[in-house]
Amino acid sequence: MTAEMVAPAWMHLQISAEQYDSWSEEQCAGIEIVDGMVVVSPSASKRHSRLARILANALDAAAGPDWNADTDFDIRLQDVPLTNRRPDVTVYRAETIDLTPTRPEHVLLVVEVVSPGSETTDRIVKVDQYAKAGIPFYWRVEQAATGVPLADGRANGIRTASGVERSCACIARVPNGAAATNTLTVSWR
Repeated sequence: MTAEMVAPAWMHLQISAEQYDSWSEEQCAGIEIVDGMVVVSPSASKRHSRLARILANALDAAAGPDWNADTDFDIRLQDVPLTNRRPDVTVYRAETIDLTPTRPEHVLLVVEVVSPGSETTDRIVKVDQYAKAGIPFYWRVEQAATGVPLADGRANGIRTASGVERSCACIARVPNGAAATNTLTVSWR
């Protein structure tokens, strides 16, 4: 006897923003919506989750009172067709903490930690989607074979900085509109 895997009907239909907004937090966990279609994401490894948490903690400490850095929540890139992404780390305006959904104009930086199976999406697709949505900065963190993650920073999809070993050079906007180059050093084991 063989068992056939049959995907639920909702996985074959486009989801609207209104439908998605009516779902519980549990229903939205572990998925992203791309062009209205549900994309199931596997659970992250412990190493992936730890790296994202350490980066979020370091960014949160460095951000000051106007910005928060957190993990595992949706950013609504567009309403029609619905596209929600769930970056590994998001730096967003502190005053928007209770606004749902989080919109690109609330976000300064998104970070994606590349894992097996997410390489093309994290390296190519998401860079373009975040840039088109108007998110100013994108960091992609590669889990290198040496065990020391490598980070690549981009502003609107254009390469601006890169880091090796335990630091990541980044360009940050300051209140007067000028750009300041900073190096964020994050230690992990």
